[in-house]
Amino acid sequence: MKYMLLMQFSATGTDFPGIDTWTQDEVRAHVAFMGEVNEKLAADGEWVDAQGLGGPQQARIVRAGEGGAPVVTEGPFAETKEFLAGFWIVDVESPQRAVELAAHISTAPGPGGRPLNMPIEVHPVMSAPSQEL
Repeated sequence: MKYMLLMQFSATGTDFPGIDTWTQDEVRAHVAFMGEVNEKLAADGEWVDAQGLGGPQQARIVRAGEGGAPVVTEGPFAETKEFLAGFWIVDVESPQRAVELAAHISTAPGPGGRPLNMPIEVHPVMSAPSQEL
């Protein structure tokens, strides 16, 4: 079963400062942890894809306007308190395994090496409908 694990950051409800205030060693430790997660997932045959995402300042919201022309709203979005920081797509044997992976990813180190305990959303990736439809 494939699952998407979504890493979110929030300006509210966290007890750690934004990554732009971390020391170089703290950022390196965080990135190294994510690399180790990806390497282990690949070694275990569970890795499909993983990517970090640009911050909300780089995000755009696109809607169809008149005649289908794109209408783009640029960030940052004042009403946004959370943003998607990255994702993994994993192919695992059970929903419980996806939850185990999410819990481990949540322990990524932050300032002072302390686990961030950031929220990781776990979503099943839906399969395509049958060809009969």
